[in-house]
Amino acid sequence: MNNEPIVIERTFNAPAAKVWNAITDGNEMKQWYFDLAEFTAEVGFEFQFSGGPAPERQYLHLCKITEVVAGKKLTYSWRYDGYAGISFVTFDLFPEGNTTRVKLTHAGLDTFPKEEPDFAKNNFVEGWTDIIGRSLKEFVEKG
Repeated sequence: MNNEPIVIERTFNAPAAKVWNAITDGNEMKQWYFDLAEFTAEVGFEFQFSGGPAPERQYLHLCKITEVVAGKKLTYSWRYDGYAGISFVTFDLFPEGNTTRVKLTHAGLDTFPKEEPDFAKNNFVEGWTDIIGRSLKEFVEKG
């Protein structure tokens, strides 16, 4: 696995404020992302959620917000309980008129155990492509 980060960019027919709320408001996140018990977009806030490729293969994700630039950028660490490695997820928002370009970067995937096939880079590419390209898009563009 190389150490290049995953970068996925999409442009949504929605204003930046709406997209920002979708990625930082816990109630909105539950509708398109993961079911988080709590979420506050402030540096140092820690959150966790379970997710995985199948009901019998779930992983506890442990995350901590490391950077917030209101309305523009959100970064948090992403690691797995009981496994080595730490990665970082960054959402960058770029207002473009009435639309918003979202750039998601997931770096550090090479730090996860190579012997765990669920942590393979292609699984992250597939997951983020669906989450950003379908789930978030549908959520922010709905009437």
